[in-house]
Amino acid sequence: MQFGIFSVGDVTHNPVLGETPSEHERIKAEVAIAKKAEEVGLDVYAIGEHHNPPFIPSSPTTILAYIAAQTERIILSTSTTLITTNDPVRIAEEYATLQHLADGRMDLMLGRGNTAPVYPWFGKDIRESLPMALEGYNLLHQLWRNDVVDWEGKFRTPLRGFTSVPRPLDDVPPFVWHGSIRTPEIAEQAAYYGDGFFANNIFWPREHFIRLIQLYRNRFAHYGHGRPEDAIVGVGGQAFIRPKSQDAIREFRPYFDVSPVYGHGPSLEEVMDQTPLVVGSPQEVIDKTLEYRDAFGDYQRQLFLMDHAGLPLKIVLE
Repeated sequence: MQFGIFSVGDVTHNPVLGETPSEHERIKAEVAIAKKAEEVGLDVYAIGEHHNPPFIPSSPTTILAYIAAQTERIILSTSTTLITTNDPVRIAEEYATLQHLADGRMDLMLGRGNTAPVYPWFGKDIRESLPMALEGYNLLHQLWRNDVVDWEGKFRTPLRGFTSVPRPLDDVPPFVWHGSIRTPEIAEQAAYYGDGFFANNIFWPREHFIRLIQLYRNRFAHYGHGRPEDAIVGVGGQAFIRPKSQDAIREFRPYFDVSPVYGHGPSLEEVMDQTPLVVGSPQEVIDKTLEYRDAFGDYQRQLFLMDHAGLPLKIVLE
């Protein structure tokens, strides 16, 4: 079982201090968070990919390569690599390069993202996002496993006698998670290839993700990769932790109330009741996290979102 931190890299106004961090500060903060995660014994650090304000990680491989040079043990990953608006050839090249620089301690999570305007910025049609994701990974899978690729599809120009360089480290392709919050076709894709499935259940009730994960497990077994319980599952969560729960709630509430994601909607208590968000003591976080196993079965990776809603770096590191 792996535990870790993931970030979406948002630049959000701090309602308590009345200030907004700069992009430079947030980029540097991601490095500090990853280094602290390794220091305290966590297993994974992951960052997302966004190409619009108020986010900073438009180039996750650059950030992760910089972190790789300053760490020794922690696994570096993504909480989304856009398989739709990125060319699979560039993904193959960039993440194989990262794999070499990190001496193999990396993987990546493929997804379609949640920002509609990004599609036309990269000359894509959001209405084709699902077939783009399916076709794109089919190509990426081949690029990492075949020295010479001949390929033709709908969404990019054909390849004839193409070799992606560098080749994966020791001829072992980076491990891939397929991330989804709502799409059974992505769970099916993960199962077909025997890859991991990451259910980023940070907003929706767990019943929704029970169905997705069970579909993935059943189809994983259907395609001959092992028993349903052998399927490789990851789960997202959110936490704000203080030694005493009342202190955690008091401190986090101002950030929650004006958060671009949470603010001006259901109360903190309602959101905690209905989603994986937990604000409280370490024991409360442990207890809620252990409930995931009862719902989803044994799973392999648990990531927590910590640095969001304008929380200053000092508090995140604490």
